[in-house]
Amino acid sequence: MGLNLDSVIKLSDAGEAPIDPITLFVALLCVCIVIGNLLEKNRWMNVSITALAIGLCTGIIILLTTKGKSSRSFLFNGNLFFIYLLPPIIFSAGFQMKKKRFFRNFITINVFGAVGTFISFSIISIGSAQIFKKFGLGSLDLGDYFALGAIFAATDSVCTLQVLNQEETPLLYSLVFGEGVVNDATSVVLFHAVQKFDLVPITSAMVIRFAGSFLYLFISSTLLGIAVGLMSAYVIKKLYFGRHSSNREVALMILMAYLSYMMAELCRLSGILSVFFCGIVMSHYTLHNLSESSRVTTKHVTRLFSFISETFIFLYVGMDALDIEKWNAVGKSPGTSIAVSSILFGLVMVGRAASIFPLSYLTNLAKKSPSDRIGFKQQVTIWWAGLMRGAVSVALAYNKFTTYGRSQVRDNDIIITSTITIVVFSNVVFGLLTKPLVRLMVQPNEEPGNMTSFELSSPRSLTIPFLSNGLDSGSDSGGTHIQRRSSLAMLLTKPTYTVHYHWRNFDNSFMRPIFGGSQNSHSNDLLQQY
Repeated sequence: MGLNLDSVIKLSDAGEAPIDPITLFVALLCVCIVIGNLLEKNRWMNVSITALAIGLCTGIIILLTTKGKSSRSFLFNGNLFFIYLLPPIIFSAGFQMKKKRFFRNFITINVFGAVGTFISFSIISIGSAQIFKKFGLGSLDLGDYFALGAIFAATDSVCTLQVLNQEETPLLYSLVFGEGVVNDATSVVLFHAVQKFDLVPITSAMVIRFAGSFLYLFISSTLLGIAVGLMSAYVIKKLYFGRHSSNREVALMILMAYLSYMMAELCRLSGILSVFFCGIVMSHYTLHNLSESSRVTTKHVTRLFSFISETFIFLYVGMDALDIEKWNAVGKSPGTSIAVSSILFGLVMVGRAASIFPLSYLTNLAKKSPSDRIGFKQQVTIWWAGLMRGAVSVALAYNKFTTYGRSQVRDNDIIITSTITIVVFSNVVFGLLTKPLVRLMVQPNEEPGNMTSFELSSPRSLTIPFLSNGLDSGSDSGGTHIQRRSSLAMLLTKPTYTVHYHWRNFDNSFMRPIFGGSQNSHSNDLLQQY
């Protein structure tokens, strides 16, 4: 039986399930998996590019079949992105994250991910507000320009991460990955904070209120995610569902993670930020309270949901890139659409450069050892990794400028088509150039110091800076007593290691006995192999 593509583009009647579109997307997901597997060894193509290409090809086929009426299989509310598709992606990022490397570079990652995102947000917002008025986009107000800043400040470093090897370049990998995750969360928080304020006129009091709202959203969402994660760890540890059924504990863990997201949205907080930190807490405590089979299952399930969600988004973007209605709306002024897309992407590149290179210089000033500093080639790689736009940008754009996937305003159509153009262009063109660039810029084993990545991630490596000459306090091999350096001196000279040291003591003495977790770091490393 063949699929009637004419019926694919039609919305279902009330009460009827859209069977044809779902069937089409399930088939396309299968095709993406097969083709992605065939192209994996090449590593020039990735999931995003593959899904975009398949979506574009499918859109062309539907256009030809329907005689140019439409290229999409169905229309849906932009909230679908936030309620069903984005939570698995962000939760998986927090849950699968290498916590030791993330928190070892915590200050640098947050400088890039939070401060850098705000710099990009400011440049894109102010630049677009000053330039777009000359193109006759009169329906856009100041709030729309600030929304554009948040939309295009969100990066997608998937292409770069697929090329980087976290064993050969653990420092660079952790910086790119960590900065990307914090960037996404910060962009979403900025987007929601902007929507809550009347930004005309801008006064000092409004700026203070905006900053306070941003901090409130960030801190409250983080604390909510941590609280739900700790609750899941405590409940699963005390009740131990695994003795009856591993399905129950896996289901409870995933549902509570989703609950953290929905509770944050209910309280008008950032669900993205909440579910991200919930994932970090669950991987640190809850995961180790599960049975062995449940641990492996949970890791695979989180990756599965994230993979399907991200692939689905890029498939839809690929098909929506050929939407006739949007292009008809901007067809009367194609030069304006091209100019807007070019200017936005130019602002993205400038904003990215203005955040990465100056902030790298400042963070390098705080590092005494030359081997700990971020080299110029590494800075170029980090800058390049943040030029591509993906799922978060698409979701925010649809949420702001469309209603149920449609826009009745010409200026909004221009913004949507520009967003799609930038996403497709940056992922395809820049994605294909990522591998040769990384080969040129990155040399293996650039991790600072002489210790191997395993030694750096071991618990003992966190205590070494507290010990004179890197030896244990007490006696050395010759029986000579080695005096431990004071905590105050270490806090001033090695703040990251100091926080790590005291956190591990607090974690092992108080948190783990209550909420569970493994104190054997080697078993944690083995679990990461699954």
